[in-house]
Amino acid sequence: MAEQFVMTQKNYEKLKEELEHLVKVKRPEIIERIAEARSHGDLSENAEYDAAREEQRSNEGKIAEIEYKIKNADVREEVTDTSYVHLNSVVTVYDDDMEEQSVYTVTSVTDVDVMNGKISIDSPVGSALLRKKVGDVVTVSCPDGSSYSLKILKIS
Repeated sequence: MAEQFVMTQKNYEKLKEELEHLVKVKRPEIIERIAEARSHGDLSENAEYDAAREEQRSNEGKIAEIEYKIKNADVREEVTDTSYVHLNSVVTVYDDDMEEQSVYTVTSVTDVDVMNGKISIDSPVGSALLRKKVGDVVTVSCPDGSSYSLKILKIS
């Protein structure tokens, strides 16, 4: 069975827009650059041609990745209830061990941005927080076998 990518309709539409841009705008631009570089003659020493071909490989890989995510999307209704943690909840937690408070936005795997606190519902922290309420203490299981606890202070 194929991997499922849980996302909201908004995330799904964003992926479709990105795919359209890559296919209809970026792909033709790259093809044009490759043709231009070819016209300069010897391809064995043509850095411009090599760079354009590398960009083409990267773009085609990104297109394939997005097509796969769209094909295997599990689109969920956006929930606005703040009584429990769900997709797109903003959760404030307290870590007793580290003696610090953190804020996470629980997102789909397509919207992860760890540097800005956006974590996947499939991540250890995200999956531990799902369906929990304010005041709950969750245990986060780490890949190395260790674990730690977080107390949910606020959900918005």
